[in-house]
Amino acid sequence: MSESIALPLPAQHSRIAGATSESPLVKSLLIGTALIFLAVFLFLPVLAVFYEAFKKGAAVYFAALVEPDAWSAIKLTLLIAAIAVPLNLVFGVAAAWAIAKFDFRGKQLLITLIDLPFSVSPVMAGLIYVLIFGAQGWLGPWLSEHDVKVIFALPGIVLATVFITFPFVARELIPLMQAQGNEEEEAAIVLGASGWRTFWHVTLPNIKWGLLYGVILCNARAMGEFGAVSVVSGHIRGLTNTMPLHVEILYNEYNFAAAFAVASLLALLALVTLVLKSIVEWKTRESVSDLSPEPVQK
Repeated sequence: MSESIALPLPAQHSRIAGATSESPLVKSLLIGTALIFLAVFLFLPVLAVFYEAFKKGAAVYFAALVEPDAWSAIKLTLLIAAIAVPLNLVFGVAAAWAIAKFDFRGKQLLITLIDLPFSVSPVMAGLIYVLIFGAQGWLGPWLSEHDVKVIFALPGIVLATVFITFPFVARELIPLMQAQGNEEEEAAIVLGASGWRTFWHVTLPNIKWGLLYGVILCNARAMGEFGAVSVVSGHIRGLTNTMPLHVEILYNEYNFAAAFAVASLLALLALVTLVLKSIVEWKTRESVSDLSPEPVQK
């Protein structure tokens, strides 16, 4: 006969149940408070955005989206995300691999640097790039001599976006890789697999859902970033305005229908991100539970 090593006593079961159970009234109050909070701060603003966007009809809505400046902002936003997200994906995987799988001098410093964008204001990040690459910045005169534009151009916007978004992939993968340990990779290497083969066939399948989760968050932040991009873009209409910046300009010009039309695309992106995030979280929990050890028997 096999029996589990540690089985809680009935008294312990009752204490645990008592500590985690609440009366129906308390449960109703907690659930009601959460629903009211979500309705006021999430559902109503999203509904208001779509209501204002379609308030003057579908023709005005779609005309606002295909207007040249709006279309330019949409294309620029997609282009920036298409550049920044793959760069952060490569960096995130490399940083997580190094931190989770190896011990080296400066490891804690690297972790601190990865968290830096979370503690620095996006506006300050943009100002740092202006200080370095601006006309009066450290590299400004040299860039001007060689006719290289960074600030108020695509490169500056990409740099600011990459800086703001680079923690997302790494921060999702580091704890996941640490929880998985090194046993499977070590076994693959002992059996003769190369480093790349081990990564593609052992590590990557184990982290795929966490990686996708980080990419989704990174993409959402890249498309919605405002502060840092606002500083380095120059607000050149039709050239360096992303969707958030274009919404601000339209709203300041009292062109509310067009502003809310473009904003509805960002709101739709947020909703799609939320759905994908929920699906990936569920898949991630499944993969982590599959990796958890079986109960020890004796």
